[in-house]
Amino acid sequence: MKYLIFTLLFFFVFSTEAWETDTYVFPDEVTETRYKSLVKELRCPKCQNQNLADSNSPIAADLRREVYNLLEQGKSDGEIVGFMVQRYGEFVLYRPQVSSLTYVLWFGPAFLLLIGVMVVVQILRKKPVKKETIVLSDEQKDKLAQILKDK
Repeated sequence: MKYLIFTLLFFFVFSTEAWETDTYVFPDEVTETRYKSLVKELRCPKCQNQNLADSNSPIAADLRREVYNLLEQGKSDGEIVGFMVQRYGEFVLYRPQVSSLTYVLWFGPAFLLLIGVMVVVQILRKKPVKKETIVLSDEQKDKLAQILKDK
């Protein structure tokens, strides 16, 4: 039991990665709100689908620090986003700007959905709905009536 407690204590004490958090002091609440919105809007270059606020990767920590430093220098949100795009490319944005390079990204899913709906409509139009009426003979009708009476 002593060894288990010692081992757990060892891992808790020496696992500084788990305790690391960003502690930035902002001059006012507006700057803090701008910081929070920017780190939620910018994507981590290493992580596939996490913003800077949610990512624990070292590059995300560096980028959060960079955003903080740029805010301290008095840069506007547009200038900060422009700096990040210039350095890391359009991937760093969760909502890339509409341009000739991103038409497929913006309009591709809607186009594929439209094609899918058109294919389904064509398939349904070609398939005729058949209404078959079954005519029972007198013998079959009597048999059916007998079965229904038994139930």
